[in-house]
Amino acid sequence: MTDAAAFGTTAATRFGSQVRQRFAGGASDYDQAAHLQRAVAWRLAHHCRELPLPPGPRADLGAGTGLLSRALLEQWPSSYGSPRLQQIDLCPELLARNPLANGQEQRGWDLERGLPAEVEPAALLVSSFALQWLEHPAEQLESWCHSLVPDGWLALAVPTSGSFPQWRAAAAAAAVPCTALILPNAAELFAATERGGLVLRNSQVLHFQRPCVDGREALGRMRTLGAGASRSAPLSPVQLRRLLRHWKQPGLTWEVLLLLGSRPTAGGS
Repeated sequence: MTDAAAFGTTAATRFGSQVRQRFAGGASDYDQAAHLQRAVAWRLAHHCRELPLPPGPRADLGAGTGLLSRALLEQWPSSYGSPRLQQIDLCPELLARNPLANGQEQRGWDLERGLPAEVEPAALLVSSFALQWLEHPAEQLESWCHSLVPDGWLALAVPTSGSFPQWRAAAAAAAVPCTALILPNAAELFAATERGGLVLRNSQVLHFQRPCVDGREALGRMRTLGAGASRSAPLSPVQLRRLLRHWKQPGLTWEVLLLLGSRPTAGGS
């Protein structure tokens, strides 16, 4: 391993540890606070109803408390035949609050390491609001596509780089760094699915505005969720006060990519 690669691995490990700790701290409040995540999971599950699944493992990547898997179970009960969806997540505190993560159907796992061997190749991979926490989201997405069996399916929801314009505008006006998580670009993710051989059945870039009075409330909600991890250094108290003084726009806008696609058989389309 080169020095640069080793440094990148160490940085990813440090950040993954921060993500795990933040979500562990917010685990008890996550389901109650995750209004957008629940709505997006329900919408993604709606698009997945009655997919023609081939034999093979099925997994929810970054399953957390199981919002997406529970939505699938409610809208598509036949998906919960055999095998059941593996609930895979880095944070055991979230899995402990996942009613579907019991027995052999849960796996504590860092997705920076790729997929666990027991779910490859997969008949179904689903993931919602998880890919953005990985070091190289487009590369990971391409790898997930390659990990499908022929005619296997991938369903994904992930916030993308058009999110948080209010936060960026306030940081620019205050002349302080914007410490929001750097989110993947939707076009780069589309390109990754193409490289991965995925044929898209449905793809949408959606915009949601979550109500909040000001920046203090917006940042507080993210902390409550446990979603406050960032690769940027935290603002000093003086910088934070300046940011909040300049955060004039109400609400917080999220840009979310939803996609659903399958890996065709050789020679298929």
